[in-house]
Parts: sequence; structure tokens; C-alpha cells
Amino acid sequence: MYNRIRKQLNGILKSPEGPRGACSGDDHVPEFEAHRHIRLLTFNIQVGISTSSYRHYVTRSWQHFLPHSKRNQNLDRIATLLRNYDVVALQECDGGSLRSGYINQVQYLAEASGIPYWHQQLNRNLGPLAQHSNGLLSRYRPLDVTEHRLPGLIPGRGAIVARYGVEEDPLVLVMMHLSLSKAAQQRQLAYIQELISRYQHVVLMGDLNNHAEELLTNTPLKHSNLVPLPDTAHSFPSWRPERALDHILVSPSLEIRRSEVVSYAASDHLPIAMDIRLPQGYLETF
Repeated sequence: MYNRIRKQLNGILKSPEGPRGACSGDDHVPEFEAHRHIRLLTFNIQVGISTSSYRHYVTRSWQHFLPHSKRNQNLDRIATLLRNYDVVALQECDGGSLRSGYINQVQYLAEASGIPYWHQQLNRNLGPLAQHSNGLLSRYRPLDVTEHRLPGLIPGRGAIVARYGVEEDPLVLVMMHLSLSKAAQQRQLAYIQELISRYQHVVLMGDLNNHAEELLTNTPLKHSNLVPLPDTAHSFPSWRPERALDHILVSPSLEIRRSEVVSYAASDHLPIAMDIRLPQGYLETF
């Protein structure tokens, strides 16, 4: 499948009847195993565009609309990084349009990195021009995966919720890409806070377009008791990180063994990684 996708990208571009959100299914995905820790990564991949300067937003802007011969090479670089993690949240993926060579980038990265489960959420469907999507990659079979449309004046933002373990006490991972508008973020995080309020073990991860202090003190997440990365975890822009826009926030029940901004320039954002330990006694529930 991976080789076939590569040939598609390098061959003659043909438009499909209309790509939609999709997933790999779980036929060959291992059950969630009670390992003592889980390696997480969140990465805004900017539809596979490599950006290393502000001027590239102008000189490479055409790559947001048209295919580029080196895009798949950059995706392969990203896939090399993803092999080191158990659960990956992806933002700014293309689900299969002209600019990506009609390749579902979530599927491509899953197969290139050897991660068996993938789920693509299509948030903004511009037909053959663009298929704006979020993605989930996982080495373990989720209990279930649900998609959520986030509120906002301009539609097109979404969240993927994956639950692992058992129905009675799941580990809940929420992957999302928030709007730039502060007003929209308030509405979106109110929705997310209601979604996670009944769970004890929660991870929020993604491009939240805001700093952790603001998110956890001046938005509905202030009621969540989530633990952030250090304030110094700057991820944007990738060539001179000055802003902490990408986050992995976890419940106090989940011990952070290690967290870092990964120095891996393949987008205009740097990826964020975290290794979490499951709660004491949680392993015995499986």
C-alpha cells in the first residue's frame, strides 16, 4: 500500500470522486497493552510543506494549492520521526486533493512509519483543491474513536477523541486544532471541557494556538486541573521558536516521565513529545 501511494504521488494526477474522512480499521491493530508508559507526539505538519523562514510563507505559498515534487520526501522525513512514538496527533493534514497528489497524508504517514491504526478527520472539504484534516496514529487498538465538530464562526475546526482501556475507567486522548480567534477558542474549549469533565485520565494534545498559561487560567480549561509543559516549550516558528502554541496537557493522575520540544524542522511548527506513566494500580484493570 505504501509503495502504491508513492507511485500515485509521482505519477499522473487524477482527481477522485471526492475523498472523505476515513480510518484504517482495527483488524490488524494490537489490543491496548498495559505498558507502564506511553510515548505521545503532536505535530502540525503544514500539509507536508517544509518552512524555514518567514519569506517561505510567500515564496512557497503555492504549495498550499498545487503539488510539489519534494512534498513526499518531507513526509518520509516526518514518518521517520513518528516511528519512535505510540500515539501521534497530526494537524494540518491533507486528506487527498490536488495539492497532495490525491494522497491521504494521514494514511501515508501511518504506513510509512509502520503504525497500524490511523484515523483521518475531514474538517474542511474544498473538493479537489484541499481536504483539511486532523489525524490520529496509534500502535494500540482504541476502545473507540469519535469525531467532534468544534463551534466557531467559521466552520472547519475539529477534535478526535480516542479512548483506551476499559469503559469504566478509560484513558482519554483528545486531539484538536483550535481557531486563532480568542472568542472561538472560548467556545471550543467550553465544548472540550464538558466532553472531558467526567473522565479521570485525560490527555489534550494538538495545535491550540495559545499559550498554556492563558489556556489554563482564562478559558474553560481552568476547571480541568490539567498539567502543562514548561512555559519554555516554544514550538513556533520552527526556525526560531518564540511561541508555545502546541501542547500536550495531562491529568494529574498521569505522571510525566519526560517532555520536550523535538528539534525536527519539517514544518513551520516543531513537534511536541511526552512520555507518560499510567497511574499506580491502573495496570491491574486490564
